[in-house]
Amino acid sequence: MSLYKSLFKQTAIYGIATVLPRIISFILNPIFVYYLTDKEKMGEVSVIFSYLVFFNVILSYGMETAFFRFYNSEENKGKVISTSIISLFWSTIGFLAIFLLFRKNLANWSEINVEYIVFTIWILALDALAIIPFSKIRAEGRPIKYAVIKISNVLINLLLNVFFLILLPNLANESSNPFIQTIYHDDFQIGYIFVANLIASLVTLLFVLPDYFKIKWQFDADLWKKMMQYGLPILVAGIAFAINEHFDKILLDWMQVDMADIGAYSACYKIGMFMVLFRTAYTLGIEPFFFSHAKNENAPQTYATITKYFVIFGSFICLGVIVFADILKLILVPKETYWDAMDVVPLIVLANFFLGIYTNLSVWYKLIDKTRIGAYISIVGAIVTLVLNLLLIPIISYMGSAIATILAYGAMMFISYYMGQKKYPIPYDKKSIFTYLGLAIVLSGISFYVPILRVEQFAISPDSIPLFSTEPAAKCRERNMVNGYVSLFAFGAYPTIDLQKNDFKNLSTLTNSIFASSEKVQLTQLKITLYGVCQSMRIFWSLDLRIVTSSFVVKSVSLINVISITCALKSLSI
Repeated sequence: MSLYKSLFKQTAIYGIATVLPRIISFILNPIFVYYLTDKEKMGEVSVIFSYLVFFNVILSYGMETAFFRFYNSEENKGKVISTSIISLFWSTIGFLAIFLLFRKNLANWSEINVEYIVFTIWILALDALAIIPFSKIRAEGRPIKYAVIKISNVLINLLLNVFFLILLPNLANESSNPFIQTIYHDDFQIGYIFVANLIASLVTLLFVLPDYFKIKWQFDADLWKKMMQYGLPILVAGIAFAINEHFDKILLDWMQVDMADIGAYSACYKIGMFMVLFRTAYTLGIEPFFFSHAKNENAPQTYATITKYFVIFGSFICLGVIVFADILKLILVPKETYWDAMDVVPLIVLANFFLGIYTNLSVWYKLIDKTRIGAYISIVGAIVTLVLNLLLIPIISYMGSAIATILAYGAMMFISYYMGQKKYPIPYDKKSIFTYLGLAIVLSGISFYVPILRVEQFAISPDSIPLFSTEPAAKCRERNMVNGYVSLFAFGAYPTIDLQKNDFKNLSTLTNSIFASSEKVQLTQLKITLYGVCQSMRIFWSLDLRIVTSSFVVKSVSLINVISITCALKSLSI
């Protein structure tokens, strides 16, 4: 029993470490929005973070994935470790020296404050130096140490942001402590954000620094060439992914879009990331099942069924986020000045949904060991992203970036489908899939873009939410809530008609198979991710009960959702 309890503890912590960084981004967004003095600063932060993601990919140059590949295949694992560490160490030192030397030139070229450039360079260097030692922990199967480092990083980052942005200004005004007065600088909010990231990265490196003193500094040139040959295609795919995910902010900056607009776009973009949590939960639980079930005769039919259910649940989440976006913005984007960019939310939510469907459709090239095809598809998506951004941004500003994102992921989804049907045919229920997807898109569009449903007099404002004010909720604002529930019920009507008794039986059987075939670590990750999603939904529905004060029907529906979520958690034995 003690062994079982120990295993559960390890897997639980590992799962939390996977989910927590994604949740932290949601927490930090309202902090940045509320405590940065204006949208311009939010725009600067988002642009610099986009550069961070892009250069992180370049500085790793596929070496992390190559390390895992050769660590498992080579007999002399110490040689793999030392060669990888030495390669990344000297490439990082070279990067650090060159970029610090030309920091002023970079600042002039990018029009970013030179101080922020220096912080960014050091963060990139520290993160790069920790790549292989951190990967070594994973390769050796030490989830507890992995989780401790991961959780420490995100918590230090979060707590330091809270301290610098929220607590420090008040302390500086109320205290004459020399230390407080020394570290506090007025109008340095962006700098504090990067100081927090820098300290978190430094702590992570300190955790793994002993590995640099334990290795034998022996460099195998032949092994390094093999690792580079393996890693460079991964670098290309990583760059393509970074372009699809983050390059839009950089392009907006390059094309002279007002930094305030970039800030509003970046803040509202986060609302669309709810779909990412759903996709994460799905990926953690389903990928092991894909491979374990591959040799079964009915595997294609099973994959088709999984995709259908993913679209059903994903469509419901997509619709729910969009129709209640005016409530979510109060939590994630708590400043009205940012709401000019709310029109991008449906596009970003749907784009991430398309990416989730693409994840489903991509199973074919993984099963036939043609993973490079995934890199090619990502490159196509990156090209679509770049071309459309360049064409649309001068015309419609950040809306062009949102449209480019959804079309890029849509293109990847359709390319994967058509190629997959030739290489590994899967009998997808196209009629049902397109019906669910179409209903979600149409109802979302109607509820969000039809003016009568979202005009100013019916829109929810911070003053109507007890969380932000003691003022009672206005009755007229119930229309926004009713609009949302009507849309959800309209969508739910079709699955009720379409799904037959055998479908529910098949879903139950499939779910049991997935849970039975998943490794314990991955299963626990799935449970914890779902728990986080459910808890977020529980808070959301509880907020509903405070918003709507006179509608018995809406209250009843909210209560039903709370009960159903509780039952779901019980069924997962969390």
